[in-house]
Amino acid sequence: MEYTQIAGSNLKPSRIGLGTWAIGGLDWGGTDEQQAIKTILAALYRGVNLIDTAPIYGHGVSEEIVGRALAQYGRRAEVIVATKAGLEWHANGGITRNSRRERLVKELEDSLRRLGVDYIDIYQIHWPDEETPIEEAAETAKLFYEQGKILAIGVSNFSPKQMEVFRSVAPLHTNQPPYNLFEREIEADVLPYCHGKEIAVLAYGALCRGLLSGRIKSDTQFDPGDIRKSDPKFQPPRFEQYLRAVEKLDRFAREHYRKRVLELAVRWLLDQPGVSVALWGARRPEQLAPIDQVMGWRLDADAMEQIDAIVRDTVKDPVGPEFLAPPLSRAAA
Repeated sequence: MEYTQIAGSNLKPSRIGLGTWAIGGLDWGGTDEQQAIKTILAALYRGVNLIDTAPIYGHGVSEEIVGRALAQYGRRAEVIVATKAGLEWHANGGITRNSRRERLVKELEDSLRRLGVDYIDIYQIHWPDEETPIEEAAETAKLFYEQGKILAIGVSNFSPKQMEVFRSVAPLHTNQPPYNLFEREIEADVLPYCHGKEIAVLAYGALCRGLLSGRIKSDTQFDPGDIRKSDPKFQPPRFEQYLRAVEKLDRFAREHYRKRVLELAVRWLLDQPGVSVALWGARRPEQLAPIDQVMGWRLDADAMEQIDAIVRDTVKDPVGPEFLAPPLSRAAA
């Protein structure tokens, strides 16, 4: 396993982090708690020491499962627990952004309780709330940091302008944006900004909701409630374009490195300047088996160019991860 240092902190996360959105069940067709706990433990035993979760993942279920896994593992100080705040769910199924001070205070206490811990290593504002001043969220996060309830401050899905405002009030150690071979919007501004300011990038969606795993085929059926039923990448005509790109990338990986597309996609992500951690979502222990094949090699500039060409020439109608964003305003929701 490779490890890195988060500037301005004592945290040294593994460069693969376990993402637990799917483990929460909601948006992914349900969850199997015992399998989920086994998956978290399998990641820890493989040297993955960063577990990323959020209250919105299963409306608390993901955090509770992570907490039970931590209790079984028993070595809390060895694990970097990252969670988030600032999204509120409602009885009608709606989700709104809410980074008001009182909301964040409540969320932190709820997360500490669900996780069964007395501090959180990385606490992240999940989405920018345009109806609450960024300064208010930053001040609240800074308070938690000064109280020792969190060890590092992060944001997720923030623009450089929003991060600049945040940093005017509080330290900012991490940013968690979507980033993978198929979703590369952050290369224009977010990634270079974070790289220049020494803000660690924890890239989520490393496998683009399974597209880059190599296991999804044109006839793959998704369970009711699975978010991929509404993901535009999984709808015609784009779906076939992305699947063809995966086939070509898999062929490239086998011919040049004796690897598969999954390992190529994660290695590509880790080799991007400014990326600290790739968040790898898994629901079963066996889905973590390829981790060892990602370590110990690198992609050179020529390989990067060839990979770029494959994606550019195959995916003619690309689309980003915009569909994931919750409503900007509480009124709209």
